[in-house]
Amino acid sequence: MLQPPEPSSQVPSEARLAPLDHFSGSLGQRVYQTLREAILSLAYRPGEILRKPEICDALGVSRSPVADAVARLAAEGLVDVVPQAGTFVARFSMEEIREGAFLREAIEVAAIERVAETITEDQLTQLRRNLTVQAALIADGDVPGFYQTDARMHELLLSFTGFRKLAQVSETAWLHVNRARQLILPVPGRIAATLDEHRAILTALEARDPQAARLATQHHLRQLITYLEPLERDRPDLFDPA
Repeated sequence: MLQPPEPSSQVPSEARLAPLDHFSGSLGQRVYQTLREAILSLAYRPGEILRKPEICDALGVSRSPVADAVARLAAEGLVDVVPQAGTFVARFSMEEIREGAFLREAIEVAAIERVAETITEDQLTQLRRNLTVQAALIADGDVPGFYQTDARMHELLLSFTGFRKLAQVSETAWLHVNRARQLILPVPGRIAATLDEHRAILTALEARDPQAARLATQHHLRQLITYLEPLERDRPDLFDPA
């Protein structure tokens, strides 16, 4: 049975929000980015209330940029603003996750088949280095670092198509799925299996074999639903019952 950590509502916001100087842009943009990152990384858990005064104090900002950031997060479906009740981190929706996974697979499978036919030695070197870092992060037990390097690998693959907007489109489609992935990476053996799946994709690309690359990518992306469906049953508090 999958057992993700329980919500850490007792952890103060300053311990869960990255400092604003880690981000660029206007004050409002930086407040939005740190809140978004905290939600996507599950520092704020599904269903948890967001206390705006506490966030203002933690970031040293007025209420206005926090309210603006919350409005943007609500538009993305990452928070729910309930009148007379408060602002809550959105629970997971398996319907949205399945839709996002479907869109991501459609994009990445098409991309990987194209890349398998056009990939250069320099691009293969970039992927090999990325996987080397992934292996090192696993050895160090650095789950957040692995997650970031994993995401970078997928960004590289999409960029190799030559289509500049593809990564942005994919990230938008994958938003809710990306957050849900945080639940399964700590599952024993899942990170090591993920690395093996990445290596299979690389092997297919090294062979310039579009069919093998497509099959390896499909297998990799479909693991998410396989792991999340039991979690929906075991931890219904994390999911939207609708």
